[in-house]
Amino acid sequence: MTLPYEILIGLRYLRAKRRQRTISLNTFISITGITLGVAALIGTLGIMTGFKEDLQSKILGTTAHVIVQERGSIDMQGYADLVDQIEAVPDVIAAAPFIFKQVLVTSKTAVQGIILRGIQPSQETRVTDLEANMKFGDLADLTRPFTPPTSTSPNSDQDNPTPSPSNPPGIILGKELAFRLGVFIGDTINVVSPVGPMTSLTMTPKIRPYTVVGVFESGMFEYDSSLSYISLEEAQKFFNLGETVTGIQVKVNDVFLAQQIAQRLEATLGSTFIARDWMQLNRNLFSALKLEKTMMFLLLVLITLVASFNIVGTLTMIVNEKQREIAILKAMGATPGAIMRIFMLNGLVIGFVGTGIGVPLGYTFLWLIQNYWTFDASVYYISRIPVHILPLDVLLVATSAILISFAATFYPSWQAAKLDPVSALRYE
Repeated sequence: MTLPYEILIGLRYLRAKRRQRTISLNTFISITGITLGVAALIGTLGIMTGFKEDLQSKILGTTAHVIVQERGSIDMQGYADLVDQIEAVPDVIAAAPFIFKQVLVTSKTAVQGIILRGIQPSQETRVTDLEANMKFGDLADLTRPFTPPTSTSPNSDQDNPTPSPSNPPGIILGKELAFRLGVFIGDTINVVSPVGPMTSLTMTPKIRPYTVVGVFESGMFEYDSSLSYISLEEAQKFFNLGETVTGIQVKVNDVFLAQQIAQRLEATLGSTFIARDWMQLNRNLFSALKLEKTMMFLLLVLITLVASFNIVGTLTMIVNEKQREIAILKAMGATPGAIMRIFMLNGLVIGFVGTGIGVPLGYTFLWLIQNYWTFDASVYYISRIPVHILPLDVLLVATSAILISFAATFYPSWQAAKLDPVSALRYE
């Protein structure tokens, strides 16, 4: 099989004559620019995707996929029947009621405003990963008599805590929150609710002691520093809610179909209820991550654009050097289109070679980052940089690099195609 002459001539033009080594150097620089641009894009997108998915897994480990609440009301009645209706909806794995309130906690050394969640431990394990995130203690200690540990943390002020018949109910704190309060397993803290009994003059805050029975670590600083758990029944008593809850948290089969399942739940439960998926609840955070990833892609494309200017310069030099050869080809019957294809091929070869080297180079860079760049997990919450390369991102980067390389060939190729053979051969 014989290759078209445009391909043979185009490949030969990429190698300059001995007296014109500058052109070969420029070709090498152009390929290097494309290679570095592609590798940088793949590396950056892989790291940003990894961080996004790591953040997503931590959020979904603490919060449910879908939250169902009653419209226009902060309290939901008849939640037991609603749980059964929700679990009957297709693609729903489990559902569990919860109570969500803002309170103030005090210890011997600190005061902190937090989010207090009332949960059913037996149901919570079906909808979130709280049990897997427990660093100390047991989730079931929220609803059973607490037995103090044999040893305590250095944070604790009690050297030998002893149980008593009137032990306060249990509470589970985030790791950072426990550190700020200076408490550990077996210590007692006070929970202050701003909504308390009314007196003749004003409303009196409600205060109740709780025993720390567990510490969890989700990996999200916002959760670990401001979130705590008590039993659902205890929350109903403390906030005087009776038989009501704040809402119902739902776990679904596919987290990326949570929005469609939320719409299905609204249709099933009726217009008096609203269902919001995890992406809607964290819209600001994920929108910012998406925007940042897009902007980083556009900024790093500039590296490839710089390389494309090198391609323009290289092809322009080739056209100037090969004026005589171009004139001879035209005199032999080569059309302007054939001349353009010769020089466009040069740009495509540079783009394909640069992309072909840049893709594995980007993968190699990410492999080195993931395996040899470690952190102190106690400081950064992660021991290694999370990395995940999406095939669509690689395809987008490779296609962009090749298209930019191809676009850079138009002007030099057009200059070569319009060359007048008579003028080029006049002084030969």
